[in-house]
Amino acid sequence: MKPIEIRKVDNLQDLKLFVQFHYDLYRNCPQAVPFLYSDEMNTLRRDRNACFEFCEADYFMAFREGKMVGRVAAIINRRANERWQRKEVRFGWLDFIDDIEVCRALINQVIDWGKEKGMTEIAGPLGFTDMDREGLLVEGFDQDATMYINYNYPYYVHYLEQLGGFKKDNDYMEYRVKVPEKVPDKFHKIAEMIRNRYNLQVRKFTRKELLQGGKGKEIFDVINATYKDLYGYSQLSQKQINQLVNQYIKVADVNLMTGIEDWNTPEHKLIGFGITFPSFNNALRKTRDGRLFPFGWWYLLKVLKWHQTDVVDLLLIGVLPEYRAKGANSLIFDDLIQWFQRYGFKWAEAMPQMESNEHMRGQWQYLESIQHRRHRCYRKLL
Repeated sequence: MKPIEIRKVDNLQDLKLFVQFHYDLYRNCPQAVPFLYSDEMNTLRRDRNACFEFCEADYFMAFREGKMVGRVAAIINRRANERWQRKEVRFGWLDFIDDIEVCRALINQVIDWGKEKGMTEIAGPLGFTDMDREGLLVEGFDQDATMYINYNYPYYVHYLEQLGGFKKDNDYMEYRVKVPEKVPDKFHKIAEMIRNRYNLQVRKFTRKELLQGGKGKEIFDVINATYKDLYGYSQLSQKQINQLVNQYIKVADVNLMTGIEDWNTPEHKLIGFGITFPSFNNALRKTRDGRLFPFGWWYLLKVLKWHQTDVVDLLLIGVLPEYRAKGANSLIFDDLIQWFQRYGFKWAEAMPQMESNEHMRGQWQYLESIQHRRHRCYRKLL
């Protein structure tokens, strides 16, 4: 068999080729959902992603006989390594044809790159931060993906584990939740009890408050406090927060966002939030490889403005640690479920939750749900 050639991405044209490979590889896969092309480019470009304040990365492409057969990103998050006392190189954006030798060549390239920079272990699939897609799909290959998670063919798992040394480091579980016709009585009563006992109040924000009044920043301050001890997390910088506010908050339907405030504090402190979006799955499948032009923007707009989907994605949910035991989560869902009903959503897709996070996963006990996908991060000592 012809040898595999590894090439580093050196310019914008190379990067476009790197990004395009994923769309070509999954073009005929019914479960995969095209990622938004502009988001992929902006995430990977050093001049557009605020993560490069504390990350370094290189991207590599595999070729055989002049044809591209795989890709991978090698990433070092210095902030996360300092927080978790590791010398870790991450691999992400891993895609390859059904050939273990291509997988081996790509992973070995990341290992060599990491060793050159003094790293002693490799982990992934991971992005620059927790705001990127994480994990290799290991269960649920017959289930539809979403634009926020990785989908991969089953052979990825078999080949990576055959390389030797890679062990399970962390699992993420995902749930599909049926939106009830009415808020369950027990669920609603718990929310009312918590509201009255602790003086926690549901808050709906205006777009002006979110973008100009500082509430958007407060949401991501809560994320920093809520996620600080989660697997591999690194604190969001102000520049990152500004980008995330522009990326998500600026275009969100404010009715599908819920804040929880503590009215025992003079400033009505924000202690929890939920950000949800109507599912863009079907709209993205109608685009040309996730591109907004010429007509992609129209398909997405119909979902964003007129909710032409029966699925809603539970994108980000967070409650400050000291308020979790008080059941503040129930207030978030009590409010959001009522909006889901008004918009005609039938199902909710819960984003990945750590297998060890039993408190978070336990919240679905009051609703009809099924755990239908699982993603896994691997680790190997170098």
